[in-house]
Amino acid sequence: MKYTFRPEGVCSTEMIVELEGDIVRDVQIVGGCPGNTVGVTKLVRGRSIDEVISLLKGIPCRTKGTSCPDQLAKGLEKIKRNAN
Repeated sequence: MKYTFRPEGVCSTEMIVELEGDIVRDVQIVGGCPGNTVGVTKLVRGRSIDEVISLLKGIPCRTKGTSCPDQLAKGLEKIKRNAN
């Protein structure tokens, strides 16, 4: 199943997550710092939603109080809440 959401407070403008059950199969991050976003997407593939949230939640970017990885974790939390 594919989910699309708009992150808040970061340079990226859209995140597209493909899940198979509770496993992250693919992530596309539109915008943001290419090295960071490509790295994050490769590192989360094949991991469970809970594992990705645990790894990425709370990571800051400069003084923004959030980051693309943090926004991905928050998006996955919303997906998980809405699935229950």
